[in-house]
Amino acid sequence: MIHTTAIVHEGAEIHESVEIGPYAIEGPHVKIGAGTTVGPHAVLDGRTEIGENNQNFHHASIGAVPLHAKYRGEPTRLTIGSENIIREFVTIHLGTVEDRSITIVGSHIILMAYAHVAHDCTLEDAVILANAATLGGHVYVERNAIVGGLVGVHQFVRIGRHAIVGGMSGIRLDIPPFVRASGVPSKLYGLNTVGLERSGFSPEEIGRLRKAYRTLFQSGELLESAIEKVQAELGEDPNVEYLMAFLKKSERGFCR
Repeated sequence: MIHTTAIVHEGAEIHESVEIGPYAIEGPHVKIGAGTTVGPHAVLDGRTEIGENNQNFHHASIGAVPLHAKYRGEPTRLTIGSENIIREFVTIHLGTVEDRSITIVGSHIILMAYAHVAHDCTLEDAVILANAATLGGHVYVERNAIVGGLVGVHQFVRIGRHAIVGGMSGIRLDIPPFVRASGVPSKLYGLNTVGLERSGFSPEEIGRLRKAYRTLFQSGELLESAIEKVQAELGEDPNVEYLMAFLKKSERGFCR
């Protein structure tokens, strides 16, 4: 159902089951999948493709041009998966040709009020951004990560899977997987044990991650020797292996 006051461009591809509220605006290149709702005054623009069963609340701004000084109107894109909750006043921008020309938002994601996803960001599945969490351009957030309220994340930062960032933090370095981080500048405060338990990690898996954490971040050893030690003791554990791979490929450096 499309409200009579909504403005839907004739070029937009809207599934017949989509509900669009009063005064919402859908641009000419927008595609919206089945079961999705668009709240009052929400604006969906740009080359934006949205999957199925998303809830877009009132005044959300999705697919606007990026806040990038070099953007010159190139036909960049935004893709959003399915089963997402996008609350009021959330902003999600198109990509830029300075990167891959696309911003990607996965599925089963919650973006709370006033959260901002800048150009060229990637959010994997099941990410949560709390109220007013702000991602600079080119940020990559891995699955099941949680970013607290009023957090500012610097451009090009990577946040690892199952990590949690405490509210009002300033993030300028990568956040490793499975950890708790907080502060300005941010520091690590142990494993995200509660999150791991809720995600179904076994006590044994958590125990091995805890042992790796202590060696990598609390032993005082140089990173190279710490990784070698963890590799020798726990290298067959896939979660530990992923943690070490994340640290090795970090380009900005990582929070400790």
